[in-house]
Amino acid sequence: MTSNLRFDTRALREKDNEHVIHPWGYLKSADKQDTLLLADSEGVYVYDTDGNKFIDGPGGMWCVNIGYGNEAMAQAIADQVRQMTYYSPFGKLSTPPHAELGAKLAELAPGDLDRCFFATGGSSAVDSAIRFVWFYFNVMGKPDKKAVITREGAYHGSTFLASSLCGKARDKTYMDVMTDRVHHLPSPNPYRRPDGMSEAAFLDQCVKDLEDKILALGPDNVACFIGEPILASGGVIIPPKGYHRCTLEVCRKHGVLYISDEVVTGFGRLGHFFASEPVFDLVPDIITCAKGLTSGYVPLGAFIASEKLYQDVLGSKAETAVFSNGFTYSGHPVACAAGLKNIEIMEQQDVCGHVRRVSPHFQQRLQALGKLPLVGDVRGVGLMGCVEMVKDSRTKEPFPWEAGVGVKVDRCCQEKGLILRPMGHLCVFSPPLVISSSQIDRMFDIMHEAIVETQDELTRSGAWTA
Repeated sequence: MTSNLRFDTRALREKDNEHVIHPWGYLKSADKQDTLLLADSEGVYVYDTDGNKFIDGPGGMWCVNIGYGNEAMAQAIADQVRQMTYYSPFGKLSTPPHAELGAKLAELAPGDLDRCFFATGGSSAVDSAIRFVWFYFNVMGKPDKKAVITREGAYHGSTFLASSLCGKARDKTYMDVMTDRVHHLPSPNPYRRPDGMSEAAFLDQCVKDLEDKILALGPDNVACFIGEPILASGGVIIPPKGYHRCTLEVCRKHGVLYISDEVVTGFGRLGHFFASEPVFDLVPDIITCAKGLTSGYVPLGAFIASEKLYQDVLGSKAETAVFSNGFTYSGHPVACAAGLKNIEIMEQQDVCGHVRRVSPHFQQRLQALGKLPLVGDVRGVGLMGCVEMVKDSRTKEPFPWEAGVGVKVDRCCQEKGLILRPMGHLCVFSPPLVISSSQIDRMFDIMHEAIVETQDELTRSGAWTA
C-alpha cells in the first residue's frame, strides 16, 4: 500500500502546537514541536501526512495487535454502531456484546477468574481493581487492609490512583500522587543487580523484599500486591525466573491479594491471550487488561476477578453494600463488540501461534544489537523488547535523561522508515503481532544502522567514547 492521502502538514502542525496539550508533552518546547502527524495505516505500517511510510515499532502504544486497517474489525464496529450505539450497564442494565465479552474473557482467563468489570482503558481498569480490593476487604470486615505494594519502575496508568502506583520517578517530578497507601519495592531488574550477585541470589532478594515489606506494614494492613509480568514502560524489565510464582506464594502466605497487570502482556504479546499462567506459572486473584483487548481500535479495559472473591461479597454477606464504581462508558457496546471481534480474528488467524513462531527470530535479532559498543543491555520476550544504551558498559552508567540518546536513535530510525518509543537512554518496541519475519529483519536492520549512526554522532560531539 502507498498512501494517496495528502494534507497541509504545516497548517496541521501549527494547529497542533497552538491548541493541543499532548500526553507526556515536554512543555519547554511544546508550542514549537516538529510534530510527526500520522494519517494513514495498513498492517504494520503507518503513514505521515506527507505520505512517508514507517514500520510501527511501538504498535501504537503496545496495543495494535492485529495490525492496522482490518476490514472485519471495521465492519463489526460499524454494525454495532448501527444496531445499538450506546447504553449504560449500570445496575440491572446490559447489552449483548457486554454479556458475550464477559463470558469470553472468563473462558480465556486462567483458573476461576470468571467475573469481569469493564472500564475505559488500562488506567481505569487498574483504578477499579484497586477500589474493588478495598471494597472487598471492607465488606469482609477488614477495613484496615488498605496498603498496596508495587515496584520501582512500574507503570500502571495515569488516573490519580493508578499513577500513584507507578514507580517511574520522572513521571512524578511535577505531579501529585497518593503516598499514604502505596509502597514501592526495589525494581526486579536483573541487569541492575549488585555486582557479584547471582541471578538466583537476586531472585531470593526480590522475594525477600516483598515479604519484608508485608511484615513491616503488618499483614492485617496490606490489601494487595500489583505487578506487571513484564515491566513494560519501565524498560521491558523481565524479573528473574521464578519471581512471579514465589511472590504469589508470599502473598498467599500472608493473606494478601495478587493483581497481575496484563494491560501490555495480555492478548498475544507473549504468545497467549493471558501470560500469567502459561508463561509465568501463576493464577492471580485479579487480572487487569486493556490495549490489545480491542487492538486499540476503540478504548476498552477490564479487570477480571476470581469467582471466589466475588462470591465472598455476594448476597447476604454484602448486606447493603454497593460497588459504587463505574464510568459512563463502562461496557460500551461498540467497544465490547470490538473486543469480541478482536478475539475472533486472533483465534481464526492463530495470532498467538504466529507470535510463538516468529518470537525466536525477533529475540535473536534483538540480542545481536547487544554487540554494539553503545548498548549496555538488550532484553525482551515474545514480541516486545528494549535496547538500553549506557555511557560505560563496565559500570552500566546510564546516559542522563536530558542527553536524549533514545531520541537520537529514534530520529535516525524515522529517517529510514521506523518509529520506536524512546525513553531517556532506552528504546522500547512492541510491533503489531501480525509482523512477518521479513518485516522483523527490516526493523532490526534499521535499528542497527541507527544505533551505529548515534554512536558516531556522540563520538564526534565528545559525549561518548567506545
